[in-house]
Amino acid sequence: MTTNDVQVAIIGAGFSGLGAAIKLKQNGVDDFVVLDRGQNFGGTWRDNTYPGAACDVPSQLYSYSFELNPDWTRSYGHQPEIHRYINDVAVKYNIEAKTRWGSDVTRAEWNEDENRWHLEVTRNGTTEHYSARTVVAAAGPLCEPNLPDIDGIDSFGGKIIHSARWDNDYDFTGKRVAVIGTGASAIQLVPEIAKIAGRLDVYQRTAPWIVPRTERTYHRAENWAFKNVPGVQKLMRATVYGLNEVTAFGLTYSPKALKPVELVCRGNIAKSIKDPELREKVTPKFAVGCKRILRSNNWYPAIARPNVDLVTDGISKITGSGVVTKDGTEREVDVIVVATGFHVTDSPMFETIIGTQGRSLAQAWEHTGMQAYKGTFVHGFPNMLLMVGPSTGLGHTSIVYMIESQLNYLVSYFKQVRDQGITRTEVKADAQDEFNNSVQHGLRNSVWLTGGCASYYQDQNGNITTLWPGFTFNFRRITKEFDIAAYDVERADATVSA
Repeated sequence: MTTNDVQVAIIGAGFSGLGAAIKLKQNGVDDFVVLDRGQNFGGTWRDNTYPGAACDVPSQLYSYSFELNPDWTRSYGHQPEIHRYINDVAVKYNIEAKTRWGSDVTRAEWNEDENRWHLEVTRNGTTEHYSARTVVAAAGPLCEPNLPDIDGIDSFGGKIIHSARWDNDYDFTGKRVAVIGTGASAIQLVPEIAKIAGRLDVYQRTAPWIVPRTERTYHRAENWAFKNVPGVQKLMRATVYGLNEVTAFGLTYSPKALKPVELVCRGNIAKSIKDPELREKVTPKFAVGCKRILRSNNWYPAIARPNVDLVTDGISKITGSGVVTKDGTEREVDVIVVATGFHVTDSPMFETIIGTQGRSLAQAWEHTGMQAYKGTFVHGFPNMLLMVGPSTGLGHTSIVYMIESQLNYLVSYFKQVRDQGITRTEVKADAQDEFNNSVQHGLRNSVWLTGGCASYYQDQNGNITTLWPGFTFNFRRITKEFDIAAYDVERADATVSA
């Protein structure tokens, strides 16, 4: 059996995995490999190709700070443009030379005797083996589609499409379509399908709060200025960042401060929905911000179309030809679109990463929920960094900002590993506990706990393990330098508890 030895194995080639590869290369770490099951860079922006796919974070914030994109065509980026940007950056830094496409990491196990990770990778129908001093797990939380557990779904005789595994060859023209879910992807794809479908049934469990999408096309003069006038794009980025950061105060500390946002959302409904019964259906019954606030100008007009029916009765089962609701009504359809999101707090990937004592991430988090130190290191999993790990998600601004904060921490970590001859690094249990207790304390008054909703932000224990409490610049501050005192380390010449 041949084993490929590398210093660092990066799992995933999206924003965080690519960013990690670039930063390692810039800081003199060239012995790494990027493993991704796809065929190009982009992660979720490669995989989600459904009609209308776009970002709900302003495009000025949705790029690396070290690679601003002066060529954005809109104030909010769409999937093809974001995907192209990520791949252009990868080309610039020649990361593809270090990448193995079609590589599905089926197991990553820590070997205590060797102080190394052993990875099993399925590639082109064969199993490859890698040994790495350090693993950067950058698969991200939006990589494993969540299929609804509905009785009879396997018996459906028509077409089933998950929004994250879109079939671009399927023709929806004139078809009877059922869309299950009203989250971020459904908000974007439903208006596009409604234009061509014969009939469209949208199955809604809870109505989302939706603000208008203030999207516009950039003028040529703006793009020229981004390219040619020093500081213009950085100033716009900083301004947009500051405006978005204001929302964090209401989400985390004072939900009452979000009342103006609620009024905007209600105005959006009143403007677009004239039928009182339908207006009642689309009006949420929980506090604004409790679930992800969505952006759209065409969701409500689409729902009001004569060929669209918003179904709020729960789904009882799926038959070979249709969807049956709890009131006994069966609606026959040709295709079911599943827009039910991802396994965020219970990803199957957690089963494949095995740390000390043979425990998987799933087992380590079974009773406590997802926990990590600064969203990056996990006790019991030495020499492993999680990108976009627990408590790094956001409800108000760009995840790329959090990724770059983690990249700062990653760079500082590798510098200290190199300078001090460190061979093993494991965060102390009490440091991890203290950090996560502080996170939960910071969330105690947040809208996610007090707003009266259930969402993927919460785990089965009722804890918010996905989101960062408060302002993102605080996360940037605590990840500026690798704080070795929080870790047990081993060096090549001796074992030291830092």
